[in-house]
Amino acid sequence: MKITRFVPLALALALAATGCSLESSDAAPAGTVKVVIGYQSKTINTVTAGTLLKAQGYLEQRLRKITDGGGAKYQVEWQDYDTGAPITAQMVAEKIDIGSMGDYPLLINGSRTQANERARTELVSITGYNPKGALNMVVVSNDSTARSLTDLAGQKISASVGSAGHGTLVQALSRAGIDPAKGVEVLNQQPQVGATALESHQVSALSQFVAWPGLLVHQNKAKLLYDGAELNVPTFHGVVARRAYAADHPEVLQAFLAAQLDATAFLNEKPFEAADIVAKGSGLPQEVVYLYNGPGGTSFDTTLKASLIAAFRDDVNYLKSIGDFAELDIDGFVQDGPLRKAFAETGADYDAALATQTNPSKVTGTDPICAVPVQDPALAGEIWVDGADKPQPAANPGCLLRAVQALTAQGKTVRAVYVPDAELGTRWFADKAIWLRDGARYLPFTTQAAADRYRAAHPGAAAVSYEQAVTEVRG
Repeated sequence: MKITRFVPLALALALAATGCSLESSDAAPAGTVKVVIGYQSKTINTVTAGTLLKAQGYLEQRLRKITDGGGAKYQVEWQDYDTGAPITAQMVAEKIDIGSMGDYPLLINGSRTQANERARTELVSITGYNPKGALNMVVVSNDSTARSLTDLAGQKISASVGSAGHGTLVQALSRAGIDPAKGVEVLNQQPQVGATALESHQVSALSQFVAWPGLLVHQNKAKLLYDGAELNVPTFHGVVARRAYAADHPEVLQAFLAAQLDATAFLNEKPFEAADIVAKGSGLPQEVVYLYNGPGGTSFDTTLKASLIAAFRDDVNYLKSIGDFAELDIDGFVQDGPLRKAFAETGADYDAALATQTNPSKVTGTDPICAVPVQDPALAGEIWVDGADKPQPAANPGCLLRAVQALTAQGKTVRAVYVPDAELGTRWFADKAIWLRDGARYLPFTTQAAADRYRAAHPGAAAVSYEQAVTEVRG
């Protein structure tokens, strides 16, 4: 695998020079405390610390309360990047105070910043996570003949080295029996560059983090080959803060974490409205945002769960595989004290939230077609009808297909249909899923490999297209 080794600061600074939009870099007026936030508008599992948080103004509102109470004045500067690497570079340079990124970039962040006490960071909260790893995926062109990851042996794959998507690729290749160092050629590319390379057939596959796989599939520019949930290893995004800045201005970090709790509560309570806000702030289609930010998608939960930290420790081996990184003390890097304080100030129970393992947002309501309550998250889906105030719930795949059939017959325009994968539970576009009919049941899968595994154990199952399933389904 051809991987560009990380040069401690030069590469990071080079990355920082691309994919960055700054709203302001002026020094704060005298008597004003400035906080610089690095975020990724298109990495929509960080929206509660980025796009949504910014759009709702929660941080500014909380800082204003401090000012109105006789405290200092504050100036918030938001800096938007494509990946976590340039955020880390700016934190090393002490130019970003708080940033959000994926688990593998967080490891690099902690390793790179610890040499300088003023730059040294700590992981203070989680933005979103998936307990099985479904936030990272591998896609191929629509005309690709590949049916599983093993078919990529000897091929070129685009990935952002050091990203969460690349970390998943390394693990997935190893499990598939392909040497990540020699079995494929990885091109180190930014997500949008890799998307173009895939479309022009310069690479055989693209391995990236959300929302890139869903976006390309939604745009009919790619199909899903590998669902990161196959690893069954948690993957997450989180927030890091410079310790020196937090020590100098602890009230700012507390205001940020409280604001993140505000944004998280809003997203979980009003996911459809939140998806619209994020779509407008990121430039992504709302259908794609809602795929990940909607109920049954990403678990938006700020707590630093033991299962996530355990997976984080195991990821250290990845860090060592891609370059000469300083050892990172995970126990010292992960600090839940500020978040516990933010919970306490809002009257919430941190330990109760920490112990919760279920997605706080799930499909609910009554299925209007099957006339039953929607209760099982592993089966529940949604249909988004154009012009509707919110998506229509479906209790299971069969009810969902019947609903699409009925809505189509009524001349309604269906903008998007979401359904959980029958094997792994990953929320996916129903019209992009691989469907099987097994007796009277219809089963959706995110990938051909998953459908093949099911058919191997259930030889009576037959492949059907989504359109065929919608047409022939019966109550």
